[in-house]
Amino acid sequence: MSHDDLEHAGFKDRTRVAEALETVREAVSGHDRTERVALGRADGRTLAERVVAPAPVPGYDRAAMDGYAVRAEDTFGATGRSPTVLRESEGGVAPGEAVRVHTGSDLPDGADAVVMIEETERVGDDVEVFDAVAEGENVGEVGEDVAEGAELYEPGHRIRPSDLGLLKSVGVDQVTVYEPPTVGVVPTGEELVQRDPGPGEVIETNGLTVSRMVDRWGGVASYRNVVDDDPNAIRAAIERDLAKDVVVTTGGSSVGERDYTPEVVDELGEVLVHGVALKPGHPVALGVVEDTPVIMLPGYPVACIINAVQFLRPVLKLAGNMPVPSHPTVEARLDRKISSEPGTRTFARVRLREADGERVAEPTRASGSGVLSSVALADGWVVVPEGREGYDAGETVAVENWEWSA
Repeated sequence: MSHDDLEHAGFKDRTRVAEALETVREAVSGHDRTERVALGRADGRTLAERVVAPAPVPGYDRAAMDGYAVRAEDTFGATGRSPTVLRESEGGVAPGEAVRVHTGSDLPDGADAVVMIEETERVGDDVEVFDAVAEGENVGEVGEDVAEGAELYEPGHRIRPSDLGLLKSVGVDQVTVYEPPTVGVVPTGEELVQRDPGPGEVIETNGLTVSRMVDRWGGVASYRNVVDDDPNAIRAAIERDLAKDVVVTTGGSSVGERDYTPEVVDELGEVLVHGVALKPGHPVALGVVEDTPVIMLPGYPVACIINAVQFLRPVLKLAGNMPVPSHPTVEARLDRKISSEPGTRTFARVRLREADGERVAEPTRASGSGVLSSVALADGWVVVPEGREGYDAGETVAVENWEWSA
């Protein structure tokens, strides 16, 4: 369909969000680039190889409590009224002896249990024991935490700070991870300037916002200069970044007089989806050129952000072999009605506050797709599914924290 035909036709049919996402996911394959990094640089990275524990944790039988290491049989029958008396010694534990130990201490030879310090009393060179212990009690055995050879993590696992501690504890100091996926971010629009806008000019914000979102999602963004609304310039910008794992454009994705990007992508490759049933931001387009996914985001700032979260984020994660976790949500009581169009997934921006001991979600007054403050000053959004005509005041809704960085 020619540009003039698209402009005249508009968006009569819009693809549902789930279908659009599945379509573009099928066109994405994860890259195979890996690198070996030290643990200190591995937080948030995605494992490319299985990790097996090369050593057990603990690597020795150790005291799990402060107290005295003993032979359990020497404490049998000990009570508060009739304590067992053991000789305090150093080194190994012979029958009738006890050795002072601290949490984490190597269990002395001959000992098989530890009596907690509060169940003992030192009297001269002797130790009175007021509680009997069983063999193995208060003792951390070899491999109790992690057995040698245990499979710890599979490829595709995103490393967390707690993982770093576990890996270091078993003697791993380097891991093989996938390189971060690369993204070319191309803002389009001849009216865009970086500062000091004159009449008819607008400060460019979408490219900056999307670039930083890419970085927070685990990718590496190349934030390009603004490209004019010219098919040849747009074509050159896209072709320049086809070596990236993903190309994303902002603006020029609809069917207006200066919206050339989908047409250019279709000439270079294929537009898979153009027009999605979500609000705000239905003029999003998804395509592929030379096996590189191209995400064409609308120019209105809120529409750009919503579509970046819905489509760019999962595509970026898949390209980088990273898991795609759901955004965290909190429940809140809606204080005003949210309206939506049947068959369209609606993203209603809300602010959260506490009232009478409960969490309340207040829809932002400014809700247009071009009102950047409506999303930048919100605490999240409420997603109204396609099958509902909004939510009534007083209903409990899930507020999605879309700016969660993972």
